[in-house]
Amino acid sequence: MTRAMKAIAAVMLALAAACTAASAQIKVRLAVGGQTALFYLPLTVTERLGYFKDEGLDVAISDFAGGARALQALMGGSADVVTGSFDHTIQMHAKSQPITAVVQLGRFPGFVLALVGPKAAGYRGPADLKGMKIGVTAPGSSTHFMVLHMMAQAGLKPDDASYLSVGAGQTAIAAARRGEIDALVSVDPVINLLDSEKAIRIVADTRTIEGTRQVYGGLYPAAVLYLPPAYAQRNPAAVQSLTNAFVRGLKWIASHPAEEIAKVMPPEHALGNMDLFVRSIRSSVPMYSPDGRLSADSAETTLKVLREFDSNVRDAKIDLDATYTNAFVDKVPSR
Repeated sequence: MTRAMKAIAAVMLALAAACTAASAQIKVRLAVGGQTALFYLPLTVTERLGYFKDEGLDVAISDFAGGARALQALMGGSADVVTGSFDHTIQMHAKSQPITAVVQLGRFPGFVLALVGPKAAGYRGPADLKGMKIGVTAPGSSTHFMVLHMMAQAGLKPDDASYLSVGAGQTAIAAARRGEIDALVSVDPVINLLDSEKAIRIVADTRTIEGTRQVYGGLYPAAVLYLPPAYAQRNPAAVQSLTNAFVRGLKWIASHPAEEIAKVMPPEHALGNMDLFVRSIRSSVPMYSPDGRLSADSAETTLKVLREFDSNVRDAKIDLDATYTNAFVDKVPSR
């Protein structure tokens, strides 16, 4: 074999190996509602650092306006898994459509209720939310649930206010700036940006453990990776690989400063203010789980909160052990 023929053969072998590796990748359709929010920073970090690919996964991410829309994609069959709020697992169990959380990304939500415009000065407590137009990421999402919970605590009914879908990025900022809403439930960096402009008055804040306990009465899990149990049964290797990648991403976040984390993120996530974005990340890092594990205590708090305003959950017998599992996290290899 001549030198040229050997070179051609080597190239052909390399191409064949590349094609084999590509074909071996497991394709996963992942839905998320508002990926630009720091609520979902672990998803973006895990993707941008290539940890999904390292696990042999080809993850196609579809970003929706809010968590409720991502859930709809899962139930409609256009997504395999979701990074969304844990409370959706309980709600779906109440409807006899079980989904299970397999990795916890956020230990507490980071949601903020803020007043916008002329009604801010006169606000004294959740009872004053009656009659207001309240911006949430999307009706049926966890930002919506936070305000429903606070209203229920004040003796109000869900229909005592109206709820507008404003997303988790520039559309939420625009709605507040234009005075289209009286109140807003959102997350950083949106909240930090509006607060820096003195455009809002913060009245409830779950960006800390203390604030979360004050609002919800206990620990309240935030973003998780959830999926139908049937998917895990059919695709255990894919679920384990997803878990491995996410836990690796969580550990990377915990071990790096905010400035380095910001460099990994897409520039558009900074909403045009990188200094504020870095500060937002720095204050958000304690929100994220260090190991991906879910706890019984936080699941109990979630069930208690949902029963206050969701009649389906209130009237259902919920097996909390079926709403989450640490079985995949337990098998994550140490690095």
